[in-house]
Amino acid sequence: MSSNCALSKPLSPSQECQTLKNYDAEKQSPEWHDWKWQFRNRIRDLDHLKEYVCVAPEEEKAFQAAGKNLPFAITPYYLDLINPYELNDPLRKTVIPRMAEFSTSPTEMVDPCGEDGAMVVPGLVHRYPDRVLFLVNETCSVYCRYCTRSRLVGSGKHKVEFEEIYDYLREHTEVRDVLISGGDPLVMSDDRLEQIIANLRSIPHIEVVRMGTKVPVVLPQRITQELVDRLKKYHPFFMSIHFLHPDEITPEVVEACNRLADAGIPTFSQTVLLKGVNDDPELMKRLMQKLLMLRVRPYYIYQCDPVQGTSHFRTSIDKGLEIMEALRGHTTGYAIPTYVVDAPGGGGKIPVSPDYVVHREPGKTVLRNYAGKEYTYFEEQ
Repeated sequence: MSSNCALSKPLSPSQECQTLKNYDAEKQSPEWHDWKWQFRNRIRDLDHLKEYVCVAPEEEKAFQAAGKNLPFAITPYYLDLINPYELNDPLRKTVIPRMAEFSTSPTEMVDPCGEDGAMVVPGLVHRYPDRVLFLVNETCSVYCRYCTRSRLVGSGKHKVEFEEIYDYLREHTEVRDVLISGGDPLVMSDDRLEQIIANLRSIPHIEVVRMGTKVPVVLPQRITQELVDRLKKYHPFFMSIHFLHPDEITPEVVEACNRLADAGIPTFSQTVLLKGVNDDPELMKRLMQKLLMLRVRPYYIYQCDPVQGTSHFRTSIDKGLEIMEALRGHTTGYAIPTYVVDAPGGGGKIPVSPDYVVHREPGKTVLRNYAGKEYTYFEEQ
């Protein structure tokens, strides 16, 4: 393949790039809107990807070197959002492997959040006092190249002892909150999902059930009326959705999020800060504002975890603070998430904020506002 494909749309592309397929015909068919069709027809190998994308040499080399690395899969719907000729397309960077994945530094970790060390039963992580992480599967509809759980997803090695987990939860009455994650739980069938949630709801001291997912973004067809009708039976039920970029907010995603909101399911966004993808203050502000229009509450911006092979995605913390300063005071507070570092080694989420305190002394604090002006707050002694 011509190396011209590595930049933007090539001036003289190879014949292979000239004859790329697209999904225009499929989008006119009812099957395009069937989540099971989307899942069955995921692109999972280089040859299939080349039919739709002008693959750059470094991308092709990464596929050939794959071996033990994170698997590749993408739904037709999400692939259709990517510019097939543009190597720097932000969504493309997050789903198509590159050789940078094979570079690791001494500070990177296989399990940066220390989940394996806190796994009390296969599939259940109990790290915080009153809540647990329930990793119900290892399968995703799309595999993100910066995934915190790249050691686990798609590996075929993740074991979940469901009955042992339910027994553990019954015995540990301090647990009041369960986060269902994976993999991605929404690739499971409605029946299987409901069985899991119903089992959790049958435990008296579990007050809140949450789900973490990227499916409403990469496979919005999955959010059917039947699914939300089942989920809303188990309120309070919450959903955290992994959004990255304004380009992800399509009419299909709007419909999926509105369906969740109309069912009374509160939704929250979790966005990973990624170099060259969304590390721009104006872009991030636009994303957060668009999320509010979907009735999705901006919740977290995550500093990218130091997972092995992700150094090309990680920004400085200063960049994250710059973005937070561009949000505070410049848009509604509803659109301002919390910027967090999930402390390497299992320390949990630590909020990081710009410093608005200029000076403190007994009875007086000098503060800086979003515009850089200073104000004095006097305290009674």
